[in-house]
Amino acid sequence: MRIILYLMIIISIILICLLLKNKSMLITLICSILIISFALNPSISIAGTIEGAHLFFYKVFPSLFPFLTISNIMLYCNGVFIYSKFFGKFLCLPLRLPVQCSFVVIISTLCGYPLGAKYACELYEKKIIDFNTCKRLLNIASNASPLFVIGSVGVSMFKSLRMGYILLIANYLSCFIMSLIIKPDEKKIPYKSAVNTTYDLNLGSALRTSIEDSIKTSSSVGGFIILFSVINSIIKNSIIFDAILKNISILFNIPTKVIQGLLLGLIEMTNGCNILSTTDVNPAIKLSIASFLIGFSGLCILWQCNSFMSKFDFSLIRYSKYKLLQGIISSIICFLTYNIFYTTSPTFNNSYYKISTINLYMYIFLIIILPVVIYKIIITLKKLLFHTS
Repeated sequence: MRIILYLMIIISIILICLLLKNKSMLITLICSILIISFALNPSISIAGTIEGAHLFFYKVFPSLFPFLTISNIMLYCNGVFIYSKFFGKFLCLPLRLPVQCSFVVIISTLCGYPLGAKYACELYEKKIIDFNTCKRLLNIASNASPLFVIGSVGVSMFKSLRMGYILLIANYLSCFIMSLIIKPDEKKIPYKSAVNTTYDLNLGSALRTSIEDSIKTSSSVGGFIILFSVINSIIKNSIIFDAILKNISILFNIPTKVIQGLLLGLIEMTNGCNILSTTDVNPAIKLSIASFLIGFSGLCILWQCNSFMSKFDFSLIRYSKYKLLQGIISSIICFLTYNIFYTTSPTFNNSYYKISTINLYMYIFLIIILPVVIYKIIITLKKLLFHTS
């Protein structure tokens, strides 16, 4: 059985390598597999759709829509100028950003994904910031909302307010460290100042336009969440995925649920964090993995951000590379912070899996090395295939 599994994996990798030469064929094949999965397992697909819709309408939309509407109104009321004037130097100087970026930094800090990407691209579209600054801002104003981190993950999933704050601290600090890692453009570019306009504001028109734009953006985000929820459900109930999990679990002596939470979290972080919260392992370990997922954000949010970035030819690969690095940094900060806040950790004498020193290194290996290796393999394959074609 294990030999057949390895053969299937090797054949799949070879097939993907061949199909990378033709993106249309690869996408068509993936969509065909999904359609067949829908037809063979309609109950799983429907359950995934309902789960995604429930997540969006009850957890995401109630906070996303009002924040979007209010933020859009502030933009129409020249909020960029006001924020630049009062908070620009205080917020942007440590991040090595122009003061015009203060509005985006505040919105991202309060609202989280994907509003940082949305409003960074809007500033670039209005020519308030240049291309290189926006490219850098995208990876700095890139964090999960405090409501999601503290409320949904900390309190609802991990049953601990303190853990929620540890995750939030790690998330914010990782963004700050990214501002130190990503160097600003050395060329001094004259930025368009956010001028305080004096024209008469039509509040009714601004409100209508803000609501329409918010509904459009919210619907797009909801579509991504539901789609990736369905994909997650199909993968989770796949026999091949289950076999891969068991083999990795035996190879590294790590609980299956931890690996499942990490892999599914790379697709959609909420589902991954929820699975990790139910695992019976050292809290520092599962919290660190959850912090990595929140920092990385998952494919679902990466594509949400790309829906704003692609219009201006910002590289998704570059953005994803720095998000991967941010996830690793966030995970390390979370692990260190947890051990500072919790001087004594609970023991799990009745647990089937015990965390030994060797297993701890295996977890660190999975968090740091595995995503990097996967990313490097994909980039190398793309370079080889596209340069030779």
